[in-house]
Amino acid sequence: MSENQLDPPLTTCGIERSEYIGSYFEDINIKNVYSTNYLRTIKTATPTASSKKIIIQYYDSNNLKLFSEQLLNSKQNSLVVGHSNTTPILAGLLTGKDMKPFNEDIYNRIYKVIISQNNMKLFVFETSFDCN
Repeated sequence: MSENQLDPPLTTCGIERSEYIGSYFEDINIKNVYSTNYLRTIKTATPTASSKKIIIQYYDSNNLKLFSEQLLNSKQNSLVVGHSNTTPILAGLLTGKDMKPFNEDIYNRIYKVIISQNNMKLFVFETSFDCN
């Protein structure tokens, strides 16, 4: 595999989707934006981070347990941009649910985790974004 196949850029549709996500989170008080260190996730996180004037922080998707503990300890609203094989697992670690990876050709999922005291809730949204 060439390097570009391992870390491909966003497609035109992906760029539109990242801008849609940025507008989706426009009215939400986000304090941190996290991404894995891949072109696609970084570019997906960029519109939200830019609009919030936040520097994207990178996390290691190979150590989700440690990252979930960091998120829980921060007690701040955060956007995490990840992958089909890691994002559900992270959501599960944050809420104590057994979550499975999803198909990598699904791009419309947003996992919302709400944690207050000992109450943990997980919502999975399918965005209405449609790329032509």
